[in-house]
Amino acid sequence: MIARTEWVLGALLGLGLALSASAQPRPERVTPALIDAAKKEGRVVFYSSADIIVGEKVAKAFEAAYPGVKVQVERNGSERLFQKFQQEVSARLAIADVISTSDAAHFVIWKRDGLLASYLPEEAAQQIPLEFRDKDATFLPWRLSLSVMGYNTKLVKPDEAPKSLVDLLDPKWSGKIVKAHPSYSGTILTATFQISRELGWDYYEKLAKQKVMQVQSATEPPKKLSIGERAIMAEGNEYVVLLTKAQGNPVEVIYAKEGSPTIVSPSAVVKNAPRPNAARLFQSYLMSREAQQMLVDDMFMRSFHRGVKMPAGMPSLSDVKAMREDAEAVVDQVEAIKERYRRHFGT
Repeated sequence: MIARTEWVLGALLGLGLALSASAQPRPERVTPALIDAAKKEGRVVFYSSADIIVGEKVAKAFEAAYPGVKVQVERNGSERLFQKFQQEVSARLAIADVISTSDAAHFVIWKRDGLLASYLPEEAAQQIPLEFRDKDATFLPWRLSLSVMGYNTKLVKPDEAPKSLVDLLDPKWSGKIVKAHPSYSGTILTATFQISRELGWDYYEKLAKQKVMQVQSATEPPKKLSIGERAIMAEGNEYVVLLTKAQGNPVEVIYAKEGSPTIVSPSAVVKNAPRPNAARLFQSYLMSREAQQMLVDDMFMRSFHRGVKMPAGMPSLSDVKAMREDAEAVVDQVEAIKERYRRHFGT
């Protein structure tokens, strides 16, 4: 029987629940031989779109678990990382070992183009439900979050805060809203697809008339809220809002009545990784209960790992309304989404 949480995730991701276990590659253990080989390579280069705080914390934890293997985190927005990686592939440069972005469509494209290695860590095979994994294990779901609304609690009273995406169109919020851009952020590109699918592009046409402050990364709007530069956040990373709030800043999450976009951030071992053993060891660590629980406890993210427990006070996916992810549908619309967005917002 499928657990309630798994059923909700399956519905949100638009994935079937009847994949054949026999189609999966053989799970691979973290062996002393793998660890020794990784230590000889000495480091792993990790391309990541997660906030730099997340990348650095994961790197330090991995280095503590496997002394002798350093992690070099290269952080950038998802769409910039996609462009960077594509340029390196075209130039036949092998730099990245493991890559993760917040735009799951990237991994559909990279798999299609044969740029990802098939690698299934044993713990991922045991603890990440089959229906949430790529059937060929060329990429795995490292983390899950939502794109949410938010507000500054010093500038907006709780009972006056917007409750829905449509509420942002009220003239009283003109000049008070901040949001990130889909040409830089994979979170926002994914969110733009889901919101335009549910509300239509005329929603963004109307929102663009609200004198919105436009920033790049989905990690930025919560920070603009915290310093009072804007009162309302239209879209941004849930985990960054919660991190910012935990640090004592006057910010609060709003889960929109229409639903919050679901953001899956896969990770993958690059097929021509210059340090393939360190890459596999790092990917195994990313999928471990230790690393996944750290993301949840310290970073307010969500996990697909069966052994991870959600912290008290953080709503589960079954308690909030979320929009359905559909990476396959995004693949052929990426440039059209960016262009249509630019036409509306002029940036």
